[in-house]
Amino acid sequence: MRVVALGGAGEMGRAAARVLHGDSRVTALTIADRDESAAHAVAAELGAKARGRRLDVTDGPSLTAALREADLVVNTVGPYFRFGPPILAAAIAAHCDYIDICDDPQPTMDMLELDAQARAAGVTALVGMGASPGIANLLAVLAGSELDRVDSVVTGWNIHSAHTEPAGQCATAAVVHGMLQIAGDIPVIRDGVRTQRPALERMRIDYPGLGTGEGRSFGHPEAITVSRAFPELRDATTVVVGDRSTSAALLALRWAMGARLLTLDQAAGLAARVERLLPADPAKLITAGGLPPLFAIATGLREGVAATAATALCQVPGLTMADNTGVPLAVAALSGSRNPGVHTPETLLDPHEFFAAFAPHCLGAPSPAAMTVTTRSWATEEDNTAALSSALLTALLTTK
Repeated sequence: MRVVALGGAGEMGRAAARVLHGDSRVTALTIADRDESAAHAVAAELGAKARGRRLDVTDGPSLTAALREADLVVNTVGPYFRFGPPILAAAIAAHCDYIDICDDPQPTMDMLELDAQARAAGVTALVGMGASPGIANLLAVLAGSELDRVDSVVTGWNIHSAHTEPAGQCATAAVVHGMLQIAGDIPVIRDGVRTQRPALERMRIDYPGLGTGEGRSFGHPEAITVSRAFPELRDATTVVVGDRSTSAALLALRWAMGARLLTLDQAAGLAARVERLLPADPAKLITAGGLPPLFAIATGLREGVAATAATALCQVPGLTMADNTGVPLAVAALSGSRNPGVHTPETLLDPHEFFAAFAPHCLGAPSPAAMTVTTRSWATEEDNTAALSSALLTALLTTK
């Protein structure tokens, strides 16, 4: 398999490229980036199967020509509200399979509109396969599989797990994306209908085995794609979890952008400076008593009775956002799941197969059974506590 890694010299792209290069199914790996010297440096570090080349994704003819030489393009060029749909369109024109880590709702919807074109071209495209979205979607599928009917889904992630590498004086694409997703209204599902609600609304979270927590609504694609797995879904939201000072900072940035005191890029720059001043230790996120760093909660009916199940990720491939986004991207790219059309993780990947393939790339090479933990409202308190305690202990041992 010949693979082109767009943005392969960036932090997410490098993490994905390491996994791709190490797999025998990949026969050639092109690190394509607008920074030619960085692309060559990454290729040289990886080894003989890799080569670097300069590629500007805004140059349509050059992009399509490069993709015609590949079987699969792994796209980590963001922000996706600028680059997602045109790169997917180029992949379809080149008859090249496609996968990305798109974390913006609108381009996700725009790319899903290309489904018929992808099917006609025989192209399999998977949109939004990182941590959130990506793993979060699969956690939702696992939680929902515990119920006979799923009425609502909440996916959540801890903002302190999302720190990125410094990008000089500029905000990373991830930070720009974050500011866009708190600036205005965001898509959610309410009463079975996709609608718009203000970002950062306070949400109470009832987590089986952990009790009550709090999150703030955030504009991520999971809220609008999880219904593809659960057709009867009535409500869906993605939340971000953080401490009070972080929530206050996000609300202040939202207000400043709404009042036009800050532009999107200015807010992103300010957020990036704060992030550099207050670096997080991801290992400290795995502590008892709080909500997990990445989770999904499904509520509905089980045997005719109202019930809730929650599934959390217990193992990670590293302690950076790059590893925890780029590695699952590469694992999914290597899954071999082909079904022409444009998909999200819920409709293309089997979560059990994915987590089994993901486990060898996580710290300590845990068993597939240790990758996630599910707690249930109908289980005894002792059973939920035992499951969470075992998962916490395993996670702490593997992150030391």
